[in-house]
Amino acid sequence: MKQTWRWFGPTDPVSISDVRQTGASGIVSALHHVPNGQVWTHGEIRKRQREIEMPDGDPSGLTWDVVESLPVSEAIKSQKGPVKEHLEAYRQSLSNLAECGLRTICYNFMPVLDWTRTDLRHPLPHGGHAMRFDLVDFIVFDCFVLERPGAVHDYSAEIVGTAQARFAELGDKGCRTLTANIVAGLPGANNAWSLDDVRECLVAYRGTPHEALRSNLIDFLSEVVPTAERLGIRLCCHPDDPPFPLLGLPRVLSTEQDYAAVLGAVDSPSSGATFCTGSLGVAEEFDPVAFIARLGHRIHFVHLRNTARSGPRDGQRYSFTEAEHLGGDTDMVATIRALVAQEDRRRETGRADCEIPMRPDHGHALLSDLVRPGQPGYPLIGRMRGLAELRGVMLGSS
Repeated sequence: MKQTWRWFGPTDPVSISDVRQTGASGIVSALHHVPNGQVWTHGEIRKRQREIEMPDGDPSGLTWDVVESLPVSEAIKSQKGPVKEHLEAYRQSLSNLAECGLRTICYNFMPVLDWTRTDLRHPLPHGGHAMRFDLVDFIVFDCFVLERPGAVHDYSAEIVGTAQARFAELGDKGCRTLTANIVAGLPGANNAWSLDDVRECLVAYRGTPHEALRSNLIDFLSEVVPTAERLGIRLCCHPDDPPFPLLGLPRVLSTEQDYAAVLGAVDSPSSGATFCTGSLGVAEEFDPVAFIARLGHRIHFVHLRNTARSGPRDGQRYSFTEAEHLGGDTDMVATIRALVAQEDRRRETGRADCEIPMRPDHGHALLSDLVRPGQPGYPLIGRMRGLAELRGVMLGSS
């Protein structure tokens, strides 16, 4: 697999020089400063390529290999607002990316939230930190801080009672910290987000069933996949994170069955999956090897990370902690072996995309990560450790 590294651009505390020392050979990046629904211009794309390939005027030996993400606007997801204009901007952005040589494009179709954690610095026994999702803490936010109408009916009475007691223990300061952690998963999140902003974002999806959001995703793909086919682009959708409904919002890609339905509805090599073992692996029934066996030919990009279910659960909603890459609930060795076998099958059939790009997703904050500023879940040392471990498994599976 092509070993890549997510880089958030010039403001990322992890520099391109740092990335070179990790052993990664490619970069995953995006134009995070361009508002959703607007065109990514040739000039901005070329600028990011130069920042990756020629930092400080010297060749880095790295290339921009995967776009993560070319965001799908809330207008397109909800089919409310300037949908037509945003679709045209998306198609034009795809064209501009292809003309600059970028052909693997990751996106997600999660409404409002990109990802959700309740603790961004959960202490670990060895002294490091990990991100964690605690279901009781999330219910505290949903029912008693955000006060979403009808929220209490989404959970069992027993766990709501536990959350109410936790709410009383947290106090104002604890609730502010919890809110900040959850808001961090909002696209472009910053200190300007208020609870009223979050409530307003939820309005567009009020009463929207799972089936309706899936239909909107299929409509989106029907609009953009023909362009991707013409340009030789591989679109790959990231799964829901975590893979169950939150804040009354529908979910559309939480299981292998979800992927099979969507990929079958728009059956094109240009429409595929971002296979994220961390997101899908939160679900108890997730079988990564079976997923690869059935849908591996449609996997265009891989996120390798691990999670461990622990603590309160309520039906199919779980608490979990980000685990070591080779630890946690997902058998990473078996997963990598299945992915390497998929690459071998591609080589046998002459597929041009026989080498699947992967990146070590998330990681524990370790050593100097504990004092270095950065994006939650994206420490330097923790990800480098993960990449080294994953590289060893990949070499042993070849």
